[in-house]
Amino acid sequence: MKTLKHEEVFRNEYRNLAEILASIRVFIEKVYNQKRLHSALGYLPPAESEANLVRTPFAIRPVSSSG
Repeated sequence: MKTLKHEEVFRNEYRNLAEILASIRVFIEKVYNQKRLHSALGYLPPAESEANLVRTPFAIRPVSSSG
């Protein structure tokens, strides 16, 4: 992921693998999923898009049978 590399990995120095993994986990959970806008989600962060899906009822369509 370009965003992860440019906004997190390339801007920091890490002492060990555990520090890298912890830092990436925080970036994904706190920045990428909570704040960063995604064009495929209507320019909403993933957390907000998911919350909208949970709050919005959806229509149940009958399964069409073919044949």
